[in-house]
Amino acid sequence: MIHARGLSRTFRKKRGKQASEVKAVAGVDLDVEAGEIVGFLGPNGAGKTTTMRMLTTLLTPTAGTATVAGCDLLTDPVGVRRRIGYVSQAGSTAPENRAGEELVSHARLYGVSTAEATERGKRLFTELDLEGLWERQPKAMSGGQRRRLDIAMGLVHVPGLVFLDEPTTGLDPQARANLWQHIEGLRSERGTTVFLTTHYLDEADALCDRVLVIDKGAIVASGTPDELKSSVGGDLLTVTVPRADLAAEVAGRMGALPGAEAPTVDGDRVSCRVPAGGSALVALLRDLDAAGIEVAGVESRRPSLDDVFLTVTGRSLRDGEHPTEPVPEQEPAR
Repeated sequence: MIHARGLSRTFRKKRGKQASEVKAVAGVDLDVEAGEIVGFLGPNGAGKTTTMRMLTTLLTPTAGTATVAGCDLLTDPVGVRRRIGYVSQAGSTAPENRAGEELVSHARLYGVSTAEATERGKRLFTELDLEGLWERQPKAMSGGQRRRLDIAMGLVHVPGLVFLDEPTTGLDPQARANLWQHIEGLRSERGTTVFLTTHYLDEADALCDRVLVIDKGAIVASGTPDELKSSVGGDLLTVTVPRADLAAEVAGRMGALPGAEAPTVDGDRVSCRVPAGGSALVALLRDLDAAGIEVAGVESRRPSLDDVFLTVTGRSLRDGEHPTEPVPEQEPAR
């Protein structure tokens, strides 16, 4: 569905008379197969939004090639647009229009007849729990209802590939969980390929078959959520002791566990990664008990996607310490 090689985008920025170039995306290679749900993740300023805007024809690449939904991104952008759905983070519905009219008007832009658009739209309203809202204005809908309406807008022309940009941002936990079910249903019930960006790591973990991590304009990690978490190096074992002077002894015994990494000591807490946290914890507690070493607390935690981010980018996805991606003041540098 998506095959890109060397996809790049360089912006030229001007400050007064001074001009400089900013490489927002630097040679991205990515593949998305039909029927996959793929998460595209990265810290602010990593190149995530710029890449998605290129793949959806909203920005022209500075370099590289790509086919999207079977059409060449550079030579046939109109073909790409006809075959994809795009749901932006900001949404695309006018607050004053009636929801059904908005959906039909959107479908008409793709050459769908009014009768067919109405039939498809009402079917989508049923599938996305929007029944009874055909005549309602989006401004009178809840946040979750508006996001489901945005998704209906992106699906009414029956694309094989849909791009979802931060689909659950701003929703409460219940609305997010509800929308997750609908996103999964796009693949399981309609066979739609989904390419989504998100800042919620639990969302990527729950929904995505594969995750691509972008940082500083390049893909730095790729794999299933479990593969990426396993690559971090095992489960995190943490023991808290009642006195800091016991930490060194605990660290020595923890470091002797099979496959253990070098332990770290932070006051009365000792931590290290081990291949199998559950069995390692049992063995360690038996060892400490036999040695008469008292513990105040123990924990074994599997790696998370945030651990993956810390490993491959050196920071958390939520840090927000980097600026947003640049907006061009001129055409892209050639």
